Amino acid sequence: MTLSLRGRLLIGVISLIVAVLVVSDAFTHVALQRSLVNSIDLQLTGGRIDATTALGGSNRGGGTQQSRFPVGTIVELIGPDGSVQSVRVTTSFGGTASDARPVLPALHPTAADVPTQPLTVPGTDDVAQFRMTYWSEDSFNGAYVVLAIPLTDVNQTLSQLLLVEALIGLIVVVATALLAWLIIQVGLRPLQRMGAVAQDIAAGDLSRRVEPATPRTEIGRLGLALNAMLSQIEAAFAERKASENRLRRFIADASHELRTPLTSIRGYSEMLRRGADESPQDSALARRRIEEESVRMSTLVDDMLLIARLDQGRPLETEPVDLQVIVHDAAADARAVAPQREITLNGNGHVVVTGDDTRLRQVLGNLVRNAIVHTPSGSPIEIKLASERGLARVSVVDHGPGLSTEARDRIFEPFYRADPSRSRDSGGAGLGLSIVSAVVAAHHGRVKVTDTAGGGTTFEVELPLSSTELR
Repeated sequence: MTLSLRGRLLIGVISLIVAVLVVSDAFTHVALQRSLVNSIDLQLTGGRIDATTALGGSNRGGGTQQSRFPVGTIVELIGPDGSVQSVRVTTSFGGTASDARPVLPALHPTAADVPTQPLTVPGTDDVAQFRMTYWSEDSFNGAYVVLAIPLTDVNQTLSQLLLVEALIGLIVVVATALLAWLIIQVGLRPLQRMGAVAQDIAAGDLSRRVEPATPRTEIGRLGLALNAMLSQIEAAFAERKASENRLRRFIADASHELRTPLTSIRGYSEMLRRGADESPQDSALARRRIEEESVRMSTLVDDMLLIARLDQGRPLETEPVDLQVIVHDAAADARAVAPQREITLNGNGHVVVTGDDTRLRQVLGNLVRNAIVHTPSGSPIEIKLASERGLARVSVVDHGPGLSTEARDRIFEPFYRADPSRSRDSGGAGLGLSIVSAVVAAHHGRVKVTDTAGGGTTFEVELPLSSTELR
């Protein structure tokens, strides 16, 4: 049977109290018994008793000294043959002598002027035990004197003590149990609240937090640890949900992007099947459009595959790459594509990083193409290269209409278009900046987007410099 924490604590406290009471009561009982018996032993061995006086003279008559021994004390003269020759019993004023006698052991006394060591013997009639001693003298003519004091008062006192201890112990145990139950109940109340919160969290409410959460108490520190763990779990669930949403959106967007070229290919294939061969012009158009849509679909699939591989942490080429060469080639390509634009390049020094030359060229090419496509034809574009504090910085600055806050937050999402009105032919599939972000992250760098002073958008890529460049 499994007990609750409350039950185990209560049983532990009660068991400890009972053990302490039993030990203390036993010690008190033994100490009092020893004290009372020692007091009787002092009476028995307090001094030499003259046999004649003790037994009332030579005829063994008379009584003992009433003031020296307690009521019921027995003085016996035992003959050499073991027969009782004379007995005297002390009695209270107006009382009668008891018939109780000590049961003597087999005694073999020797002549002595002092009593022997007292011992406890059983009694008869209404006396259960006696404490006795004896001694022998030459004047006794071979007989010896037995002095016995009943332990009735001692046993009664010890019995009363045992009853009082049992009653007090019972009261203490009951009071302790009630007090311990109350303290445990109050102490475990925070754990009960934590349990209630845990049930809500298990039901799906990850925003709940446990109380108390303070470093001053053990339960409070547990609350702090649980809240920290819950925050991490909530963040992990939120990230998983966001990742699932991104995956669903990615699949939906990819399906939508692939549907257009597939539809075109199917349409032109149907045209060829229906007799486009009879018209060389229509046949050439159908074959050209099928080829173009196939290339477009192949490029789209390659881009999606690249993003997936980078997300999985696939390694890239790692070799020294001079970014000066890449930015010069990107500027030359941009001037060839858009000769009417003013494209300037700032940065002539060698800046070497470790990475994949092909992918880094793709990063800069996508950023420059993005600036060309999404800004007016007469808008200038600036490409900047610099290095400081162990980082290489490549910036592509345009002076177009800029980005909204929402667009800036989502600009690196796959298939996102800041200008939805653009067609796929003029604006692409929306994977260019996603590839930029993934490639830069794979190079242990980062890309950020800011507003250009005076209007426009600036994309800045930061990459760690090569170890040879840092020397």
